[in-house]
Amino acid sequence: MKKFVNVSIKNQSLKTKWALTSAFVIFISFTIICSVLYWSLHSWLLSEQQQSVNRTMDDLTVFFESEGNAITIDDIRSNKGLMNSIIDKSQTVRILNKDGIEILRINDTISKTPDIPKSVPLQGYVVDKQKIEGIESFVATGKIEIGFFQGYIQLTHPLTAFQSLMNYLLMAMLISGLGALVLSAYIGYVLANMLLKPLHNLRQEMISVAEEGFEAPIQMIYNREDEIGDLLRVYRKMMGELEQSFLLQQQFISDASHELRTPIQVVEGHLSLIQRWGKDEPEVLNESLEISLSEIKRMKNLIGEMLELARGESHDHDNSCDILAVTNEIIQEQKILYPDITVNVNHQKLTSNFALISQNAFGQIIRNLLQNAIRYSNDHPSIQINLTNDLKHCKIEVEDNGIGIAENDLTHIFDRFYRVDDARSRDEGGTGLGLSIVKMLVNKYGGEVTVTSKLGLGTKFLVILPSKK
Repeated sequence: MKKFVNVSIKNQSLKTKWALTSAFVIFISFTIICSVLYWSLHSWLLSEQQQSVNRTMDDLTVFFESEGNAITIDDIRSNKGLMNSIIDKSQTVRILNKDGIEILRINDTISKTPDIPKSVPLQGYVVDKQKIEGIESFVATGKIEIGFFQGYIQLTHPLTAFQSLMNYLLMAMLISGLGALVLSAYIGYVLANMLLKPLHNLRQEMISVAEEGFEAPIQMIYNREDEIGDLLRVYRKMMGELEQSFLLQQQFISDASHELRTPIQVVEGHLSLIQRWGKDEPEVLNESLEISLSEIKRMKNLIGEMLELARGESHDHDNSCDILAVTNEIIQEQKILYPDITVNVNHQKLTSNFALISQNAFGQIIRNLLQNAIRYSNDHPSIQINLTNDLKHCKIEVEDNGIGIAENDLTHIFDRFYRVDDARSRDEGGTGLGLSIVKMLVNKYGGEVTVTSKLGLGTKFLVILPSKK
């Protein structure tokens, strides 16, 4: 049962939870206050009732002491008005002999005879609480001497009016508590509607985006500096980033499918040529196979670079690498592939070889910059690499003697699949992703990459990376 209640509460809306919670808190607070008030009034009124008994008994004691032997039991029996002027109409006074037998009763409000306490003081009286005929009562008992008569005087004070008043207060508090519960639930629900209205509007915005996509504009306006305002700003920022990421993904898929379509069509065309008649012509067969293998190699490189760009690399602040050693290693690797290139490395001003970047990431950066310089250079590429550093940064300059880049192309060379010379880069196996990978890796490690170039005079790339202290 408890589990069912918990599940049912969890499944309620936030407005309902808010209303129920506020009603519960207010009701508990009201109950505590009423309980304290009830018991305070109960103690105070009960004390007042006991004081009333004490005053009446004191008055009776003073009366009998002042009369002394001048009054008898018969006088009291024949003139009860004397006693009625002292006692309250709700009280009953009984005079008993030493054996506890009732001699006289004044103002008969009860029929049952209260018990006489076992020990009654010689002077004064004792007050105890007894239940008589189902009614709580204060009973005061004391010893008395009237003339030659010695016995007991007993005052019974029923708490009927007191109990009726307390029952009335209890009923009033219960009704007020139920009213407060209902009223607090209603007020809580109304306040929840008012305060959660921005969240409801934000939910509608999210539903619109889910149904219509990122084309659905964010129409919600909320300028208050509170938690909901912060939430809306975070949502807008997140939606902007998601939209940008979605558009980039769509562009990436579109560009990738376009780039892969061309080599696939070339391979398909040559395979069809071989199937039709090229298999009987050795020259056509060799040429088609060579072209097909070249296109397959280009597709392989393209897919590898696309995956590398999409996967990226996690940034580890503890990573560091020897940029001089890695640069020399990549240069030797490229000279095996391109024997005609000339690469000079100037590291005379390099006082610290270590940069805060992983060896794999830095190797990719140098490899892509060298391959880009080779593709866009003349028949005998000459590349100059300068390695320098200061207290905070390592600087890597890669300068070639190639064809250069037009000024209007400089702002796009780091875009995916962008090629300055499309025909030339295709012949050299370029994918248009190398410089995108360079920029992604440099940014990931807190660095910066810039480029300067002039047509016919070559291009210079400057990579700045944090140095290891």
